[in-house]
Order: sequence, then C-alpha cells, then structure tokens
Amino acid sequence: MRSVVAEPTAPTLPLHKLAPEAALRRLELTIVRRLEGFLHGDHQGLLPGPGSESSDARVYVPGQDDVRKMDWAVTARTTVPHVRDTIADRELEVWALLDVTPSMNWGTEGVTKRDLGIAAIATIGFLSQKMGDRFGGLVMRPDMIKRLPARSGRTALYGLLRRMLTEPIVSDHTTGPYSLAEGIERLARTERRRGMRVVVSDFLTPGDFELDANVPTEWERAMRHLAIRNQVLAVEVVDSHEIGFPDVGDLLIRDPETDFERYVNTSDEAARSRMDAASAAQRERIRASLRRAGAAHIQLRTDRDWVHDIARFVLSYRRTAAMLHQPPQGVST
Repeated sequence: MRSVVAEPTAPTLPLHKLAPEAALRRLELTIVRRLEGFLHGDHQGLLPGPGSESSDARVYVPGQDDVRKMDWAVTARTTVPHVRDTIADRELEVWALLDVTPSMNWGTEGVTKRDLGIAAIATIGFLSQKMGDRFGGLVMRPDMIKRLPARSGRTALYGLLRRMLTEPIVSDHTTGPYSLAEGIERLARTERRRGMRVVVSDFLTPGDFELDANVPTEWERAMRHLAIRNQVLAVEVVDSHEIGFPDVGDLLIRDPETDFERYVNTSDEAARSRMDAASAAQRERIRASLRRAGAAHIQLRTDRDWVHDIARFVLSYRRTAAMLHQPPQGVST
C-alpha cells in the first residue's frame, strides 16, 4: 500500500482568519531583554538608555547623570553645570523570517505547517503594532530569499501577509543555495537596526540524523549571532503526526527535501515506539539549540489552537518582563 500526502496547491488558511484581533486585543508582546538603550517608551529594556533627539537642558546631578551629556554652552552661560536630555525613540522594528522549504508543506490536520507559520506571524504582527512600529519579512525558499520591506500600520501588515500566503508553493526536492542557517545569517546581516526578530520554521535540516542534544544544529551559530543584537523569538511549527506516529499499517516515510524513502509498518508497536523516541529526541535537540542561542521558543502544532498557544506564551512572557524590569531589592526608581 502506498500512503502519501499530496503537495498543497494553495493556502489552507484564508487571510481573514490569520489575525483574530478580538481574541488578542488585551495582549501585548513585551520586549524582555536589554537592547542597549535603543528601544524606549512603550518598548522598555532592562535599563534606560539614550534617545536620538535632543531635548531640554537641566542642572547636572552628580552621581546620576552621564558627564558625556554635558551641555557646555549652557554651562558656560550660567556658570552652573547642565546636561542635555534626549527624547526616547518609541518605534520598534520587527522582522520575521518565514521558512517555506518543502518540509513546511506538510500538514495532516487541515492546515500546513507553512500556513500555520504565517498565522503565527500575523498574530505576532498584531501584538507588536504600536505607534510607528514597522513590520517586515523575509521569505526563505531553497533557491532565493525574498525581502518584504518593513512598513507601519495595519494595512501594510495585511499586505505582507497576503504576499506570504500567495507565495508559490515550493515543490518537493527543490534545491538551492539557501538553508535555514543562511536565511538567519541574511536576516542578521541585512537588517541592522536592533529590534525584535521572529524566525518561523520547523527547524529541520535535510540529511541531519543527529539526535544528541549536546551536538549543535547547523543553524545554532547563526541564531546566536542574530540574538546578540536583537530580541529573538523562534516559532517552531510541527504537525501532530511528526511527533506521534499513528497506527495506519504500512506507511511510506518520505523526506520532501532529500531522496530518502522507506516503508514502515506502523502497526508494529516496537517500530512505532522507536520512531516516536527518535522524534522526541530530535525536538529536544532543537529546544536545546534554541536555548543555547538565547532565543525565546514557542512550539505551535497544526492540531491545536495557535491563538490560544501564543496568548499563553505572551502572558508568560509579560510576567517574565515584569520581574526583569523591577529594580533590585533595596533600589528605588
């Protein structure tokens, strides 16, 4: 018996279902880690930092003010040391990298991993919409990387999502020079303005059969490089039957990105247990690599409500941010 899921030919989710605004209206995606003072206002880091626009001069306070902000002209006129304040920037730039390689076309619950990833980008895009915030994207195919410029506003966000949804499906066995590691490096290299970076993928590397969580993945170094200057959120999308194999008799296991094919008797409990254990070890290696790289990690499944999972993650993230933004004991703000 030949059991194969056909390649998708069109999006499995309509545009109007990607950003359920009513369910997310009360949530906000909070920046947790310090971005060296480059984000201010609504996007607070762990410590305050300088802005980019000059503001009013005020009297210098010894021990609190940075002498590098000294306004020597005002100081000379008044004979009293003054410093020049700056106006904090309020704009946050978010960039999302969407992996659309053939392995992302898989889906057995009415939605493909690729479209679930676009839904995650839509949800995060809505959560990060603030005054002047800009959202841009990179679509990574094996043969090319498409850049969707960052723009502000709800209309621009929906335009970006529409272009992602209508991106042609990548056929199985399509080859090219780009892998997830190259896509992440491109994102780190070309988008130099610090902010939030979202990487959406199944994080599977063709031909990589390593299961030891202590062995770095191919893309771990690139992810660590990206996380040096940015807040990074890794969205791992999986299908339920990639984690737990069903008992459906003889099944053809096929890798859409390599030539690997093998029939497996899923009615054999021992064989099914070995496949489930290998899948669990593979996912644990992905989690360990993301943790070592310093990226926040959320896993979305095609058989679950992605809005609920993202909302739960964001609420947990906000609690972490609230604790990190509090001053140490004995220090008042």
